[in-house]
Amino acid sequence: MNLKNIAAACLITALGAGALPAMAQAEAASETYAYGTHLDIKQVISLTEDSGQNCGLVNAQLTYLDSMGEQRALTYLKHAADCNNQGG
Repeated sequence: MNLKNIAAACLITALGAGALPAMAQAEAASETYAYGTHLDIKQVISLTEDSGQNCGLVNAQLTYLDSMGEQRALTYLKHAADCNNQGG
């Protein structure tokens, strides 16, 4: 193995190890919405909700990027998507 391959392997390992704290930080940035919560949403990444109920309130999660480019998650209560499809 030559020096270039060793250097490339070290670089890939260092970059991979640097991603772990960033992933942990993204998990730690999750918060629960309350009335008056300041929302700094630049781009929505995903919207999900708990399944299993036909109609009623469910937990939902909004994953987004803020104005600084950091990934954040916000949990909140909402009416289930199935509620919107009934009675129509």
